[in-house]
Amino acid sequence: MHARTVAPSLGPVRAVLLVLAMVAGLMAAALPAAGPAHAAVPDRWGFAFLDNPTPPAGYVPDLTRQWGSWPSPAANPVKVDQLGVGAYVVHFPLIAGPGGIAHATAVGRTGNWCQIKGWSTAGTGQDVAVNCYQPSGAPANTLFTVLYTTSSGTPSPAGGSYGYTYSAVSGAVLAQYNSAGAVNTVSHGSTGIWKAWLPGLGASTAAGNIEVTAVNGIQGARCKVADWVPGASGQTVVVACFNAANAPFDTTWTLSYSLKRAVHGPAFPPKSFGYLWFNGGVPANTNFNSVGAANTLSGSVPFTVTLPGVAVPSDTAHATAYGTGPGWCGLAMPWARTSGTVQLYTLCFNPGGTPVSAPFLTAYTSAF
Repeated sequence: MHARTVAPSLGPVRAVLLVLAMVAGLMAAALPAAGPAHAAVPDRWGFAFLDNPTPPAGYVPDLTRQWGSWPSPAANPVKVDQLGVGAYVVHFPLIAGPGGIAHATAVGRTGNWCQIKGWSTAGTGQDVAVNCYQPSGAPANTLFTVLYTTSSGTPSPAGGSYGYTYSAVSGAVLAQYNSAGAVNTVSHGSTGIWKAWLPGLGASTAAGNIEVTAVNGIQGARCKVADWVPGASGQTVVVACFNAANAPFDTTWTLSYSLKRAVHGPAFPPKSFGYLWFNGGVPANTNFNSVGAANTLSGSVPFTVTLPGVAVPSDTAHATAYGTGPGWCGLAMPWARTSGTVQLYTLCFNPGGTPVSAPFLTAYTSAF
């Protein structure tokens, strides 16, 4: 059974119809079989929030919104260099190594979006390049959150589910992790459409959270969750990507799935994390708070997602759009913390960059 969705707001009709047809075709295809994997969790990770869109060289962003798995993060901060308009490199110290994935989310009300250009080792550190754009596709200086994480082995502690995929345009999997020890696979459909299969993860009804980010080193691209089909044997996620002209577009992308785990993979610690999916309603098992409090959703432009009891610096947040049209979502402003409660301000945009009420997935985590 497909997870319920609502019609995208104000998307171009032709693009929506095209993507709907592509999704229907992909969902009719047979699911790939599960197999063994090199599949604790995570091995290396870091996150940060760039709070200055025009940072000087070696800029250290907000210390209360950055952390990582390297020794003494407070004494070894993340640094950011700007390479040009809308082009940044985030330097995570002391976590060099292969594999993994990265996510980025734009923060602001102008309709700018951000994507990953790529990531690589740099000496003992891990560099993640982030490019940001105006709705027109022109490069734009932008606030953003960024996350890098890589996992192997089996979860410790056990419980919940976690997996990620870094997909080439062809559907070849460039990096992957599956906490059930299975192999994630991807199949490419028509232009700008893929089906990801995460065997052994999740439940037969919609449960958990999904985040998706475009990866492109040449031009602007946006990716989102077009459809989500939960199953007892695993999760099927359709990913749709678009270029700045709102046309379906072939690009590489990253996807992460988490159930009762933080967006970067671990569980307990951190003790403080949560997520929520709005698809016209809020399915019960896609609304999670690690301390057992009740998350709430209010407003619409932007939405306010309130997660009681989990606001602990250092922390981060991400958002992904849901639906078949070329709209996108981000965070309207940095998340607020008050007496242990965190509020995320998720804001979505139509293809012209106008704020609208639209479906989204969002995730928050503290480092602790």
